[in-house]
Amino acid sequence: MDSFSNKHKIFNDPIYGFVSLPYEIIFDLIEHPYFQRLRRIKQLGLTNLVYPGALHTRFHHAMGAMHLMCLAIEEIRSKNHIITEEEAKAANIAILLHDIGHGPFSHALEHSIVNDVTHEDLSQLFMSRLNEEFKGQLSLAIKIFQNKYHKKFLHQLVSSQLDMDRLDYLKRDSFFTGVSEGVISSDRIIKMLNVVDDQLVVEAKGIYSIEKFIIARRLMYWQVYLHKTVLSAENLLVNILKRAKELAQKKVDLFCTPALKIFLYNQYNKKDFKDKSDLLDAFANLDDSDIMASIKVWSNHKDIVLSLLCRQLVNRRLFKAEMQNKSFKKTKIDKIKKAVRDQLHLKDNEVDYFVFTGNVENDAYRGDKISINILFKDGSVVDIAKASDQLNIAVLEKTVKKYYLCCPKEYGEVNPRF
Repeated sequence: MDSFSNKHKIFNDPIYGFVSLPYEIIFDLIEHPYFQRLRRIKQLGLTNLVYPGALHTRFHHAMGAMHLMCLAIEEIRSKNHIITEEEAKAANIAILLHDIGHGPFSHALEHSIVNDVTHEDLSQLFMSRLNEEFKGQLSLAIKIFQNKYHKKFLHQLVSSQLDMDRLDYLKRDSFFTGVSEGVISSDRIIKMLNVVDDQLVVEAKGIYSIEKFIIARRLMYWQVYLHKTVLSAENLLVNILKRAKELAQKKVDLFCTPALKIFLYNQYNKKDFKDKSDLLDAFANLDDSDIMASIKVWSNHKDIVLSLLCRQLVNRRLFKAEMQNKSFKKTKIDKIKKAVRDQLHLKDNEVDYFVFTGNVENDAYRGDKISINILFKDGSVVDIAKASDQLNIAVLEKTVKKYYLCCPKEYGEVNPRF
C-alpha cells in the first residue's frame, strides 16, 4: 500500500453525522471483500415488507457500532482507567467484525440450508481467517471478542446487555423503520459509563436513560423484530429454503446462483466449515441477491409447493399471523390444515409449509446474565432492576412468551370457535 495513502477516512452516517476511522487497519478491514459483503445484506431482513424504510445494511450497523466504541473508550479513559492504544484498536476491531458471520436473511439461513452453524460461529471463523491474512494483528481483538482477555469490561463493550452493538442497532433500526419508541440517548448513556472492579457500570446520573433503553428495547422487539407480520414473512422464507433444500437433496433441478447451489445441494455443519478452507469463501459469496434472485425464478418452478410459496413472498401475499399468550388448540390448527390441504390439493407432509405454529420470547432485560449495574456516589454498585424506582423494570426481567399461528389469509378465520 502506498505510504502516502490516507486511511484515516471519514464517512457521513445518517445517525451520527461525520464519523472518522480511528486506525489504518480499520480501513484495511473495511476494504476487505469479507466486510464489503455486509453492504449486500440488509440489517433487518424482510422487515421492509412491514416498514418500507428498513433497507439499511449490516455494513451501516457495523460502522455505527465502531463509532460508538470510539466514544466509549474515550469516555472511560477520561475517568482515569487505562486502556492502551493496542487495547483500544483491538476493541474497535472486535466490534467492527462482530456481525461479519451473518449470512443473507441470517436466521432464516441458519434454520434451513446450513446445519448447526450460527452466525456467531461464522464470525469467529472469519476473524481467524482475517487474522492469518493480517499476520496476527487481530489476535487481541479475537481474545476480547471471545471474552478471554483479562480486562473483562472490554468484552462487555462488545457483547453484554449494554454494549455498543445494542446501542447502535436500537437507534438505527428506530430511525429507518420510523418507530419512534426505539429512540434512545446513546450519547447520554456513553457519557455515564464507568468501570468498577473490571466491570462496566453506569453512573447513577444515567439511570433514567438506562430505564428508557430497556423499555425501548422491549417495545422494539414487539413492534419491529417480533412483529407478527415480520414473523410471517421470515417463516415464509424459512419454508421456501427448506422446500428448496428438500428438492435439492432429491436431485431435483433448481435454478441457483453458484454460491447458493453449493449449500442447497450439500449438507454442511460446523466441522465442515473448520475443515474445508474453501467453504468459508463460498459462504462469503452469499448475500441477499443470491436468495431473492433464486426465489424469483422458483416462482415458476413445476413443484407447486415451492412455486406457490415463492409467489407469495415475491408478491407480498404473506401468511395471516395470529399471536396470543397461550398455545393454539390442536382442533383449530387441524381444521385450518384440512381446509388448506383440500383447497390446494396438498399431501399431508406438504400442508405444514402453509399452516404452522411457533413461539417467540422477549426478554428485554436478563438479570441472570451480565447485568447492567448502577454506580452510586457512595461507591455502591446495584443492579438496575433493584436500583430503578420504576416497578416496570423489575417486571421486564421476566421473559414473555407468545405463540403464533400462520396460514394463508383466506383460511385464517376457518371456524374461529375452535
